[in-house]
Amino acid sequence: MDFNKTTKNLQKNRMNVRVAENKAQALSILAELLPEGCSVTHGGTVSLQEIGGIELLKSGKYTYLDRTAAADPREIYVKGYDADVFLTSANAITEDGELYNVDGNCNRISAIAYGPRKVIVIASENKIVPTLEDAYRRVKEIAAPKNATRLNCDTYCAKAGKCVSLLKENPRMSDGCDSPGRICRHYLISGPQRDPERVTVILVKESLGF
Repeated sequence: MDFNKTTKNLQKNRMNVRVAENKAQALSILAELLPEGCSVTHGGTVSLQEIGGIELLKSGKYTYLDRTAAADPREIYVKGYDADVFLTSANAITEDGELYNVDGNCNRISAIAYGPRKVIVIASENKIVPTLEDAYRRVKEIAAPKNATRLNCDTYCAKAGKCVSLLKENPRMSDGCDSPGRICRHYLISGPQRDPERVTVILVKESLGF
């Protein structure tokens, strides 16, 4: 894992990068990046929770679009596309400066790609991998099994700790189980950005999330 190479290539891909030494500094940077009064929402992100970001959003300083408090989460998903800021993590970040994310509902990766005026990615050094192939294997071996377990999904990976596609010699990115509870359904690779001010990555030198 080459932290410095990853940072330089994210910047080369026209994403802003802020480096945090620990969770506390990551939270401080996040607070600095969020203007008071802005509308803000997020996808499912354990990393945001682990740095104390949810408490920050509930502080009353922001217009927090909280999907967990909504009778219909879809209403918040749709409103979120017009939010000032969308917060997320990444399932993997390549040393070439690419963000790799996989979704079940697609609300998270669609918001990363388009809609919210700013996107802030909170991701730790354990998410950094050499290549895109390593990125999608990381999802199959680590991120998907742990998230499926966290969400109580009835999937092969939740029970076995890895994707069923890894039983193949050369699994493809979209290979997986046939379970209705499968969370690996939509795939997004974020490379060079058109707007250099839209995406900011807070890279944390501590292990966060999955």
